[in-house]
Amino acid sequence: MKHRSLIFAALVLLALSLALPYTARIAQAAGPDRAACLSNPFGAGCTAGLPTVEYQMLLDEMLLHPQPDVRPLPPNIEEIARFAFRKIVGGSATVYDAPGGNPVGSIDNGFNFVSVGGVQGDWIQVNEGQWMPASQLAVVRPSEYAGIYLDGDLTYPMAWVLVPAYPSAAPGQAGDQSRPLLQRYTRFNIFASVDIEGWQWYLVGPEMWIKQTNVARILFVDRPPQVKGRWFAVDLYEQVMVAYEEDQPVFATLVSSGLEDWATNEGLFNVWSRQVNGHMSGAEGQADFYSLENVPWVMYFDDAISLHGTYWHDGFGYRHSHGCVNLTITDAHWAFNWSMDGGFQSPFVYVYSSGEYR
Repeated sequence: MKHRSLIFAALVLLALSLALPYTARIAQAAGPDRAACLSNPFGAGCTAGLPTVEYQMLLDEMLLHPQPDVRPLPPNIEEIARFAFRKIVGGSATVYDAPGGNPVGSIDNGFNFVSVGGVQGDWIQVNEGQWMPASQLAVVRPSEYAGIYLDGDLTYPMAWVLVPAYPSAAPGQAGDQSRPLLQRYTRFNIFASVDIEGWQWYLVGPEMWIKQTNVARILFVDRPPQVKGRWFAVDLYEQVMVAYEEDQPVFATLVSSGLEDWATNEGLFNVWSRQVNGHMSGAEGQADFYSLENVPWVMYFDDAISLHGTYWHDGFGYRHSHGCVNLTITDAHWAFNWSMDGGFQSPFVYVYSSGEYR
């Protein structure tokens, strides 16, 4: 009888332990908690800054899902090749009526680009009857970066590397230079995150952590009640744009919004005008004067602020503009046509911040 009582008691204890929530059972088995493992990342019961039990379960997932299950939008090489541009260098520049001809105008010092209509020796035709010395112009190569299709729910949160970085073996540690360098625009899954001094550190692979400041993460938002059909959400904090079909995200990419002095306004807007290409300029007479010819695939949504293609920089994932939302040529071409194909001449653009930019 005594043995039966002991067996019964053991079975009761086993049943009670199995009835505990999953997370509670993990906590019982894990030993040290996350805080302890952050202090001693590879101490007893800890692996790479996490409790070993938690890490071992995540390890299986990291091996099963080494990369995000997404489909990249191929770079539109044909579209990119249409843009033969030069950047004006060396300050203000003179425009001539022919190679070696007479001056017919000038372009003030600033952030200025011209399109190439022809080449004759050391001279570049920038418009009909307008030529400039090639020595005043630098070749511009548009970015071939492109976003991703979201064909279904992401298995894990996804992000892009913005700054080439070596992953750290544990959160808060220096990069491990024995590991391969994570190149800019590399995509990865986020399997866990921990907070260290107000910044998130992301577990992106076995003993591979990367700091939040080096990446841009895709975050999803609820559809505003008045929005229907196809629309765009721009996260100013992460510098990421997501395209939605009703409530379903279908595409995501990196953008460049307005710099601090020309911050892109938050709010809900409608696209009110479209241009396949157009000229943009601003800040005449000021140090930050700019003149940009043939800006492609423009969708104006907040007065003169627009989504548009960008051939003059490859700084996507960082603020870079005078207020507009810069996209690569490939992404802008896709967004322009995708919204039109859905019958949405004036899609909504929802601009928000998921955090405080610092």
